[in-house]
Amino acid sequence: MKVGYQNDQYYYKRNVTNIVPDADYVKAIDVNKLVRPIVWRANRILGRQIFDPTDLAFSFTDFDLNRVDLLHFFNAVSFGTTPWITTFETIVPRFRNARSCHIGRNCDYSSLTHEPKTLKALQALSGDACRKLIALSKCSLKMQVDFLGHFPEYRSQIEPKLINLHPPQPLLIEEYDSKQLALDDQIRFMFVGNAFFRKGGIEILESFQEARKNNGYDLRLIIVSSLSIDDYATKETKEDVARAKRLIDENSDWVEYSGRLRNQQVIDLMKSAHIGLLPTYADTYGYSVLEFQAAGCPVISTNVRALPEINDNEMGWVIEIPRNRLGEAIYVTHEDRAEISALIKNGLASAIAEIMENRLAIRRKASAALKHIRDDHSPTEYARRLGELYHQALA
Repeated sequence: MKVGYQNDQYYYKRNVTNIVPDADYVKAIDVNKLVRPIVWRANRILGRQIFDPTDLAFSFTDFDLNRVDLLHFFNAVSFGTTPWITTFETIVPRFRNARSCHIGRNCDYSSLTHEPKTLKALQALSGDACRKLIALSKCSLKMQVDFLGHFPEYRSQIEPKLINLHPPQPLLIEEYDSKQLALDDQIRFMFVGNAFFRKGGIEILESFQEARKNNGYDLRLIIVSSLSIDDYATKETKEDVARAKRLIDENSDWVEYSGRLRNQQVIDLMKSAHIGLLPTYADTYGYSVLEFQAAGCPVISTNVRALPEINDNEMGWVIEIPRNRLGEAIYVTHEDRAEISALIKNGLASAIAEIMENRLAIRRKASAALKHIRDDHSPTEYARRLGELYHQALA
């Protein structure tokens, strides 16, 4: 069975490629990928955007030239006749005009009901070639159903194709005690993520600085991040990056910072940490939570999007922040972001105090986190279920 895919980016490796044992994964020829550089160049020459090339990344056209049995995409829609499935993290189609509809207090997709590109994609999704739509989480499945509610003429054909299949995650340790970390000495917390500000990085630095200063806690903070600006939920600036670097430098006796590390180095650091951190404003899933849990690190996270499905107060610590009806945090205005920032800092302070004053909770929650990974994110079970979907798609 030959399965075609679009590219070798992280999310394909995480959810799509080289997973089903009897599948031969082949990178497919995508006409849109060839067209994108031409569109970028034309836009630059003309000095204006005549066409949005980013939408081409979320659609697939090959005129059925790829000799594969099945195509498996991530966030993309195919316009050919070869059988295909797609795994998605928010909704499909994931075109530019749909990417902010789930944001804010009054989220809805009604603005797309007469949009030609969206309607064309819905025709492809309702067609026979589209066999399954795999939502990464129950949250993303709910978003897709909500989106389809605006298109009753397509809903009955598309909704039966929807399923939820959480990403796989191999265990990095078998049991907590194999880490051989003392609980009566310095406690090691760890953050991983390039989108430092969106994922609550500045709140982490400020909260840990205050915890050490006000309570004298002996803790160490490990940060692996490029401190990049993504201008999404937190609207950070170059001045914010400079401030973060200054805070890291001023506290280098207890903050261990790395810009970029190889994957194995990150895993080794996770195994050496007690607690993982993802107090994020916005994340579609939260892969680092799974990786921390698989390394025996209970996680302090917020409650946005898929995070309540993979973290709770039995296996970690959850900081509640305001969300809309689709599970997205409300971060549109400066006041919204200030409220979230304050709640994250208060939540971190509370969790740090609980951890430092009841350190046995680390072992208990770590064991629960390892059980969660073993039971709910088994790579073997994921491969079995994905293999079933492949064979059903080709039946």
